[in-house]
Amino acid sequence: MALIRSVRGFTPSFGEGCYLAETAVVIGDTVMGDECSVWFNAVVRGDVNSIRIGDRVNIQDGAVLHCTYERATLTIGSDVSIGHNAIVHGCTVQDKVLIGMGAIVMDHAMIGEGSVIAAGAVVTQGTVVEPGSLMTGVPARRIGPVSADLSRNELERIARNYRMYAGWFKQD
Repeated sequence: MALIRSVRGFTPSFGEGCYLAETAVVIGDTVMGDECSVWFNAVVRGDVNSIRIGDRVNIQDGAVLHCTYERATLTIGSDVSIGHNAIVHGCTVQDKVLIGMGAIVMDHAMIGEGSVIAAGAVVTQGTVVEPGSLMTGVPARRIGPVSADLSRNELERIARNYRMYAGWFKQD
């Protein structure tokens, strides 16, 4: 069973149909929407500030979601995929975004709807990513728009598949 822990008087809350892997950790002032999944060794740490997560968000293995005390909250929209070992810290991620494996998104960054943050990219503090952008590198830079094919065949596919994977585990 996942570690769900209250801290500073805040207890995480979850929408309908969420899946939390046995080694997932969700702490404090965290509110998660419907049909979300938090996978093995992922940490959602709402101990120092609030974390708000929309519907159908998958937080993959080893990812860390956190904030900065009294300075930066974390807001994740709906239909977002956060890749393995990504760090998403004190920022805003709008709907239908893919944050790739090992990517880092720092405080006060704003990731626009329909964007892709490539694996290993580092979005520095305060960066504003316009909707539909493909970002890569260290520091991350825009290399172009997210194509309709990439949106349909990756963003939508990954989000849909993680709902299916969660269903496999819920059956056990």
